[in-house]
Amino acid sequence: MAPKFPDSVEELRAAGNESFRNGQYAEASALYGRALRVLQAQGSSDPEEESVLYSNRAACHLKDGNCRDCIKDCTSALALVPFSIKPLLRRASAYEALEKYPMAYVDYKTVLQIDDNVTSAVEGINRALMDSLGPEWRLKLPSIPLVPVSAQKRWNSLPSENHKEMAKSKSKETTATKNRVPSAGDVEKARVLKEEGNELVKKGNHKKAIEKYSESLLCSNLESATYSNRALCYLVLKQYTEAVKDCTEALKLDGKNVKAFYRRAQAHKALKDYKSSFADISNLLQIEPRNGPAQKLRQEVKQNLH
Repeated sequence: MAPKFPDSVEELRAAGNESFRNGQYAEASALYGRALRVLQAQGSSDPEEESVLYSNRAACHLKDGNCRDCIKDCTSALALVPFSIKPLLRRASAYEALEKYPMAYVDYKTVLQIDDNVTSAVEGINRALMDSLGPEWRLKLPSIPLVPVSAQKRWNSLPSENHKEMAKSKSKETTATKNRVPSAGDVEKARVLKEEGNELVKKGNHKKAIEKYSESLLCSNLESATYSNRALCYLVLKQYTEAVKDCTEALKLDGKNVKAFYRRAQAHKALKDYKSSFADISNLLQIEPRNGPAQKLRQEVKQNLH
């Protein structure tokens, strides 16, 4: 008698899981694909089940080194259930394998907004960007989605019947946060993250401090000092273009931010843009005429101008 193949979505998914555990990734991929076709043929709306099947098939593609199809399936999974950790991590791994480091960074960073204890995401960020793209990496980044609070650290605790409703609402929430005015809670969270960044600077961990300041600015980008503090980290790491950019943002918020003028002057000097450096120092000294470090820097820059 010929063996009976599974027919239902549940049976096909279970068979796919078993094949995956046995290292039979091509077979598992085929079973997940068949389950997807059966589910879609039924015409019933079950975005969570469909998302899981896409994500599981993506894991098979990743194991077989088929990164492009992995990315495609993860994207389909996330379109159905946004901010699901497994497809985000799998897509990030695939992007990283294809050396698309900015895209990998965005997915890893999104995961950390959902749950900041995911070690593989923390390691992925450092591996994909800090050591791989050099000082210009932030200029190459696409925008990072701001994960709604409802999705943060709550996937494991939510009853499954609530997932469908959350899947429908998440895209609207993400769109709404782009131009939102920070709430009092956002401002407080930003302050706490900034202080955590400050403590990391004191310990000499400037890379991690940059991450904290960046997270703070995602909550609220209205604090001039957060930009100028992050600029200090970029200066230490010799990422001078980034330092200039952050100081400029700081000065848009506070035109008398002395630290921003001084750090931008330092960055311009390192970039050999002595004219801009001298202009920043001159502006600083109009605010604080007796600033000793600024007077010293002005003399150094002056020598390079002649």
